[in-house]
Order: sequence, then C-alpha cells, then structure tokens
Amino acid sequence: MKIFHYPCLEDNHAYMIIDEATREAAVVDPVEPEKLVEAAGEHGVQIKLVLTTHHHWMKIFHYPCLEDNHAYMIIDEATREAAVVDPVEPEKLVEAAGEHGVQIKLVLTTHHHWIIDEATREAAVVDPVEPEKLVEAAGEHGVQIKLVLTTHHHWDHAGGNAKMREMIPGIKVYGGSLDKVQACTDKVDHGDKISLGADVNILTLHTPCHTKGHISYYITGKEGEDSAVFTGDTLFIAGCGKFFEGTAEQMHDSLCVTLASLPKPTQVYCGHEYTVKNLQFAQTVEPDNAKIKQKLSWAQQQRQAGLPTIPSTIEQELETNPFVRADLPEIQSKVGCKSPVEALGKIRQMKDSWRG
Repeated sequence: MKIFHYPCLEDNHAYMIIDEATREAAVVDPVEPEKLVEAAGEHGVQIKLVLTTHHHWMKIFHYPCLEDNHAYMIIDEATREAAVVDPVEPEKLVEAAGEHGVQIKLVLTTHHHWIIDEATREAAVVDPVEPEKLVEAAGEHGVQIKLVLTTHHHWDHAGGNAKMREMIPGIKVYGGSLDKVQACTDKVDHGDKISLGADVNILTLHTPCHTKGHISYYITGKEGEDSAVFTGDTLFIAGCGKFFEGTAEQMHDSLCVTLASLPKPTQVYCGHEYTVKNLQFAQTVEPDNAKIKQKLSWAQQQRQAGLPTIPSTIEQELETNPFVRADLPEIQSKVGCKSPVEALGKIRQMKDSWRG
C-alpha cells in the first residue's frame, strides 16, 4: 500500500491510498476532485472509494459503462455542479444528472488515438482503454484494426488490450519489453520497426522514467506528410509524466534527447488532457515567455469549447515545455540549478508541490 498527500484549497489536505496489487485507490476528503482524478491517471489507478472524515463538499458516483469501462460523476454539493469522467455512455450520465438534480459543467477524458493507412484502410490504435467504442468506430470508418500500440502498462493505457484481443482474433498487441503490458503479443525495444498497410511506418522509441519500459511510437507516412509521435505519459503538452519507475536522468534522455531530436514539425499526441494546468505551471517557471502565455490562452479557449488541445508539435514543446527546455542555461538559472538533469528534477519537484 502507498499513501500520497495532495494539498487542496489553501489549507486542506486530501489523500490517495493505493493498493499496489490491484491498482485500486481510495481518496480521503477530495475537495478538489479534478486534482485527484488527474493524479489517479498519473498513478495509473482506479478510484474506487471516497472516505470522508466529516461534512463534505462533494461526492463521486461510479457508473459502469459498456462491459468493463468506468465513468464517474463528481458533484459539488454546494453548487450542484458536476464533472463527468470518460462518459462513454452519455445518455446514462445525463439521466443520472437529472436524478441527482445537478448540472454537468465539465467533461474529463483521456485520449484515444487512431493511425489509418489510407491505401489499405488498415488501422492501429494507441492505448485503447475503451475497446467497444473503437471497434464500433472502425466499422463506421470502414477500416480494419490490425495493431494495438501500448505505451506503458498502467491500466488506463493497457486496460483494454485483453478485450481488443477477444473482439479481434489475431490482432497484434505491442508493448515495451521491460513493461508488464497486459495481453501483449509482441514485445518491442528501442529502434524496432513496425509496418502498417502500404505506407505507414512505425519506429519504437524507448522513453523510460514514468515506467521503466515506456515506449513512444514515431509514425511516418508518404513523402510530404507530417510525422507524428505518440508519447503516452512521458511527454505531455507543456509537461511530463511523474517519475514512478525512473530518474531525472532517464526523463532528460527521453524528453531532451530522444523526443526533442525528432523533426520540429512532428505532431505530438499525448496520453492525457492536462494542457491548461501544465501551461499555468509553466508560467510560474517562465513568467515572461510570450509563447506560453499565447498557448495557454488558446488552450483555455479550446477546453471551454469542449475541444482537445492535441496535437502539439515538437517545435511548440521546445518553445513552451519547461521540462523539455531544461537544457537551456536560462531555465537552469531560474530554478537555481547548474545542469540540465538537475534542473529537470527540480522542475518536477516544483510541479509535484504546485497548488495551481
């Protein structure tokens, strides 16, 4: 068992208690639910219980969706406003909101990503935690899912693999050789190559730290088409994953060497929608960075409109992501460090304790 502490509001404390064997969690007095739900995604755990010590401000309701997925409704009792997490059966959540007498104000989601070879209509899916949704969409798009690309072993990325294999016999499920990826059929290491259809090439990049076997997938197509990289929980837009199974040196190599060396126009698709919070934190590191200010304004508009903030590009991350920018002497100076690795580790510590 592990216990994590999360400062909330000005002087409150919330806690997350994690069972290591099942990756299930309880949260204690979660007065800032978004922070706890985000942390659950970062830790790769499922929130199953809320433990309240005394009169509480909010409730979390769990709604099973499809066969083996989970949606949540988080209700602020004072305002009767609610957030819903991964509402794969929206009618069920809207009906429940009416029963609870609350207004849904916010949708929190993780991302599903598709890669389709236009010539053959063959597809790969990245971290498909909602298998039924993706198989249905494949039928709508007239494509055949041939590959699953798993970035790492956490349940919110690999949890749909077994169901994908059940629904699509013979499908290949790729995952890092150093990660215990659920239902993996083909283990990969840094530099391995995978083909999809006639024109899509996939290069595996070992990007450890968040997990020791984390893999990012670099995708190229026909000449003239922009490349893309699927970075899971290593590189977020304006952020990076927590160092659960690695060191600052490993994260530096993953971000500032492996990923930063990709062509600047490469589109970046990450595993979670943390962009606004990440950019707000980035402003505390570089308050005079106009690029960060501009992207934060854009990201806030996107989210208010219910739109995602992906993709970014490698070039934009080099301009706005404090973790990727740790190589710069001015960033090291701002955080009182003398080396890129030390600076990256310090910025991660700052982010972990940030109350924004």
